[in-house]
Amino acid sequence: MKKPIFLSFFFCLLFISLTFAQNFKFAFVTDTHIGSNNAEEDLERTVADINVQSDINFVVITGDITEMGTDKELALAKEILDKIEIPYYIIPGNHDTGWSESGGVSFIRKFGADKFVFEHEGFKFIGCASGPYVRMSDGHIPRDAVIWLEKVLQETPKDQPIIFLNHYPLDNSLDNWYEATDLLKNYNTQFAICGHGHRNKKMNFEGISGTMGRSNLRAKNEIGGYNIVEITQDSANFHERTPGVKTHPVWRSISLGKRDYSTSEEFERPTYTVNDSFPQVKKVWGYHSDANVISTPAAVNGQIIFGNSTGEIESLSEKTGEKVWSYQTEGGIFSSPAAFKENIILGSGDGNIYCLNSENGKSVWKFKTEASVLGSPIVENGIVYIGGSDGNFRAINAKTGEQVWNYNGLEGPVVGKPLIFENKVIFGAWDKNLYALNIKDGSLKWKWNNGTENRMLSPAMVTPVAHDNVVYIVAPDRFISAIDATTGRTLWRSNEATVRESLGISKDKTLVYGKTMNDEIVAFRTGKVKAEIAWRKDFGFGYDHVPSMLIEKENSVYFGTRNGVIYCINSKNQEHNWSYKIDNSMVNTVNVIGSNNLVAATMDGQIVMLKWEKVKSLNNPRVKIGAEQLFSPQYEKLIKGKRVGLITNQTGLLPDGTHLIDHLNNRQDVDLTVLFGPEHGLRGEEDTHVADGVDKKTGLPIISLYGKIRKPTKEMLEKVDVLIFDIQDIGARYYTYSSFAHNLSC
Repeated sequence: MKKPIFLSFFFCLLFISLTFAQNFKFAFVTDTHIGSNNAEEDLERTVADINVQSDINFVVITGDITEMGTDKELALAKEILDKIEIPYYIIPGNHDTGWSESGGVSFIRKFGADKFVFEHEGFKFIGCASGPYVRMSDGHIPRDAVIWLEKVLQETPKDQPIIFLNHYPLDNSLDNWYEATDLLKNYNTQFAICGHGHRNKKMNFEGISGTMGRSNLRAKNEIGGYNIVEITQDSANFHERTPGVKTHPVWRSISLGKRDYSTSEEFERPTYTVNDSFPQVKKVWGYHSDANVISTPAAVNGQIIFGNSTGEIESLSEKTGEKVWSYQTEGGIFSSPAAFKENIILGSGDGNIYCLNSENGKSVWKFKTEASVLGSPIVENGIVYIGGSDGNFRAINAKTGEQVWNYNGLEGPVVGKPLIFENKVIFGAWDKNLYALNIKDGSLKWKWNNGTENRMLSPAMVTPVAHDNVVYIVAPDRFISAIDATTGRTLWRSNEATVRESLGISKDKTLVYGKTMNDEIVAFRTGKVKAEIAWRKDFGFGYDHVPSMLIEKENSVYFGTRNGVIYCINSKNQEHNWSYKIDNSMVNTVNVIGSNNLVAATMDGQIVMLKWEKVKSLNNPRVKIGAEQLFSPQYEKLIKGKRVGLITNQTGLLPDGTHLIDHLNNRQDVDLTVLFGPEHGLRGEEDTHVADGVDKKTGLPIISLYGKIRKPTKEMLEKVDVLIFDIQDIGARYYTYSSFAHNLSC
């Protein structure tokens, strides 16, 4: 009896292995950007081309389906994609979520989900959502998507071949890339594919083979294109396809088989060592929500209250961080709650404005609008002022939920918090405009814009500040603007400091603070005549583009950054009081409670209460290394649009721990083409002459300059416009790095 059973089992295994080995093809389409020039025609052409090819089994589409994520663009994309005559599977990208008027809800409603998992010929395909959502930030796999991915993998046999799909590459262009790679490396992940970079590119994600696909857009060509992926018994072969013209030869081939990702190699991970430098700051408690939190928590009656991106409103004990109650809405929440007596009020992606009792989470009233409500409310004199995505800005009685007035002249969603100033409600929208409404009846007093036709440069996210009849704003155009509060006339504009969406004002109203996109906080004097900088200082937070308002309290200014660090600086002498890293994703505007406590939320759903002792800080200016200087406005222009060669080693790090190789490779405006290795190699691990090779992480060629050749030849520099040398030497003359640099200059 045993022998026949064994043979049956053997033939069953043989059948399964043969099933896994069946050849098939799928179309790999990405970055269609419906809403941009020629995008509709390019996608129609691709769909028609796919339909005439009988050997394609299905289609995968990896994000940036639209240009701005509007409902209109999503509807058009769905209409075109539904013409595909075979199954298609789709996930969103940052253009679908970052400016979404619904907080990503419309994408899910149109396409059924923002994630997918299916099996074909024994392979499991897993497509995961990625943001950021409604805010400018680094790429981010949503917290709920990471939880979902872990569950999907737990249900997957360890030996089943997996193909993973995401819009972003699985590298530090995502602030939580390691959560995905650490999970995928425990399974038989064959390779990962992505979009975002608009070009075909071989990649490597900590040992996982990766492939970036070209955009479907034509760009400078007459016709766009996509990729066809052919799975054979032992390899995955990528062909670029020009619709209606031809399928090009294989440009990328990945061997298939049993994967083992165990290695002694150490990969980049976020570091929290900055916290050791400021022992006066302590984390009182931390709470991790099951979804992204993209708002500022409210502190009401001893509770911390916030909403998350799956629509759950949560209340925590201010003292312990333990959960007190929750309330579920039907859409993502990006609205920061406002307190009114014992209640809290906020909007939801389901189209409702909610008023809940802060003690128990019970509904007090609910106001239904015609679209998502992503804007944050402000309450004054018993009236709630809040904007939505249905073209309306409303005043609502905070006690009863009845509408007081409504302005219906908006042409884009409101996602920020309004300012009440001199009997006006002032706010921006993603329609290029800043509005000032009469606080009594909602009539339009004036409308202002910065003159651009690009909606992405709208003054939508900033919370305006004002003093002495002047309104101040910053926007993605990197200007600070001063506007006459009575007429809406521009008084002055300045881009002397590259401020972007993060703004604050001093308690005495003499200074307006801005966070620049590179290291600096700048303070402008308030005034009507001209832009005048009172001070600016480098605080070493690196490149930063997230909207986190600057909050001044008791001579200290607090703000968050894209990589999870909260800063506190002295507003009088500009000393750096302290920094504390709570996460590796963006910090929303913080809520300072009392004189030495604050609560902060991050995009990944971390809620943290900090407490600090007031101690005199030391003024220790930080040396700014050359790699940082490279990305300053003075030098950045030297590499933009250029083919770059890089000579570096393990010391080529930016302040946040990112290697210069990775930073350059992730930039879309720089083409990093080749790496040159000095003595001890690119990673400092070689003790003898160093051989040429390929960088495992980026797939870029490495040419050794510590072997037979000590200086790049003309042939080696054929694809190089700019050569960067970044090695931090110890200054000892017996090291070769100084002479190495000298050889290059000769």
